[in-house]
Amino acid sequence: MADAFYCCTHNNANTCFDDQFDCNATNNKVEQCSIFLPHTLLGFALQSEERVRGMVEKEIQHLPTHDYIKRLRSGDLDLKFRREALDWIWKAHAHYSFGPLTLCLSLNYLDRFLSVYHLPMDKSWTVQLLSVACVSLAAKMEETEVPLSIDLQVEEPKFVFEAKTIQRMELLVLSRLKWKMHAITPFSFIDYFVSKMGVGEHVARVSLSKSSQLILSTIKGIDFLEFRPSEIALAVAISTSGELQASDVNKAILSFPYMEKERVMKCIDLIRDVSLFSNVNTLVADNVAGSVPQSPVGVLDAACLSQKQKNY
Repeated sequence: MADAFYCCTHNNANTCFDDQFDCNATNNKVEQCSIFLPHTLLGFALQSEERVRGMVEKEIQHLPTHDYIKRLRSGDLDLKFRREALDWIWKAHAHYSFGPLTLCLSLNYLDRFLSVYHLPMDKSWTVQLLSVACVSLAAKMEETEVPLSIDLQVEEPKFVFEAKTIQRMELLVLSRLKWKMHAITPFSFIDYFVSKMGVGEHVARVSLSKSSQLILSTIKGIDFLEFRPSEIALAVAISTSGELQASDVNKAILSFPYMEKERVMKCIDLIRDVSLFSNVNTLVADNVAGSVPQSPVGVLDAACLSQKQKNY
């Protein structure tokens, strides 16, 4: 495998990828695992109001550029490459039973990187290499047991990369994201918002389980990219708490004066429009019954079909 994978600092990113890069095909059989486990969310520490306000102020620093979703919708950035990366990231995540925050961080890194760096899309291996790097970095940030980067390449990848090549890609991602890897995500807020919904402990635990799955269900389509993590988290907390009457929703949002009511309402409406909540209820019922989703990608396909992205 060629050694020449160079990280550049100038804007013409295409020169960073060596035309002579060599990859080997592989076939891996993966034992599918369910990530929908109640304990995966309940360990998050409950934040103070002061801490939450601070995160709301800083969360914009951990988002893709403001024009990212517009470029995806216009075709300036090809949606199929994001879809390809997301599908593989989800499979790798399920294979190793990583926590939900690892998946969320992986996609956060992916979207932020794609928004500031132009990958040479004529080289199909670049998307896979980026995907491996994002999962590797997210696992190092969140997981207590992290596989070797070379072992992350599961689910019959088209290409296999050496550890040193993955490391170089990781360094490129770190550089472009300005080493801001402790990203603020919807999971940073969800425990706090659910705790403020005024429900009992049992209902709150069920709501947290639903919220975890609902947050993950917003990832595949691009429509939710227009919302901040705090807005998604509050919309999810309200949707899973049963506060679905107009007056109750309005009251719940007004409990957080630092949140923009109109944007949270829009996010709640989008959750309803793409039928995410009904699918999450089904998944929770299946999980309680002890069943395992047939396919990680299938779960996302069932849970997140945006009407605006039918051809996505």
